Amino acid sequence: MRNYKVPTLTIAGSDSSGGAGIQADLKTFSAIGTYGMSVITAITAQNTQGVFLVEDISVEMIKKQIEVVFDDIPPRALKIGMVSSENIIREIANTLKKYNPEYLVVDPVMISKSGYSLLQPEAKKSLIEELIPMAYIITPNVPEAEEITGITINNLEDMKAVGKKILALGPKYVLMKGGHLEGDAVDVLIGENTFEIFKGERLDRKNTHGTGCTLSSSITSHLALGYDIVEAVKLSKEYITEAIRNSFDIGHGVGPVHHFYKLEK
Repeated sequence: MRNYKVPTLTIAGSDSSGGAGIQADLKTFSAIGTYGMSVITAITAQNTQGVFLVEDISVEMIKKQIEVVFDDIPPRALKIGMVSSENIIREIANTLKKYNPEYLVVDPVMISKSGYSLLQPEAKKSLIEELIPMAYIITPNVPEAEEITGITINNLEDMKAVGKKILALGPKYVLMKGGHLEGDAVDVLIGENTFEIFKGERLDRKNTHGTGCTLSSSITSHLALGYDIVEAVKLSKEYITEAIRNSFDIGHGVGPVHHFYKLEK
C-alpha cells in the first residue's frame, strides 16, 4: 500500500557512509512507499568500521527545520533517532508539543555498533523525562532498555518486565527488541491492552549496519500509511529480516542492510 504523497519525517543524525541515521531512514521511507523528509540533529564522520567524530547541529537550526516542515508539509508520522545532547532533546520536545503529532516513534539511539557513545550521559535524563513520554511507540534494544531502566535483561521474561517499566514512563507502546539475546530473534510489543510476541529467524549475517534505524523508520512509514500498530510492527519486522538476509559487503567493516532488496526480485 504505497502512497508517495504521504509525508513522513525523520529527526536524526547523518551517517556519512549511508548505512544508518538519516540516510537509512530516507531509504526506508522510499522503500516502504512514503514521502520522506528530514531534520538533521548531528553530522557524524563514520563508515562501516565505526564512528570517528560527531558534531551537533545548533538547537536553533534544529528547531527551525522542524517548524518549517510542519508548517508546510505536516508529516503523518515521524521518528526520532540520534539526539545527543540535553539541549537538543529539550528543544525538540518543546517544538513538537506545538504540533502534537499523533504518531511519534522514538528510537533511543545511545551507542553505535562500534561502541561510540551517541548520547551524552547528562542527556539520558532528558530523554527519559521529555521524549519518551511523548512517544506513540519507543523501540529500544536490550542495551538501550537496560540503560533506560537500570535493569539487566537476560531472557524473554526480563524483556517483558523491563518493557512494562518503560511503558510506565508514558509511551503508548514499547517494542522490546531481542536481537542482542541468544536464540531466535524475538521482539515483544507491549501496550496497556496489547501484548504481542514476534518471532523471527536469527540470520547469520555480519552486515547489520543501520538495522535499528531501518526498523523504526519502517514502523513510522507503516503507521503513516494507516496500518494499526500490531500490523505495522509485523510488516516492519518482516522487512528488516529480508533487508538483513539480502545485506551485502561494502567497505571493510560492518556493511549495510539492503533497503531496496525488493527491487532486485
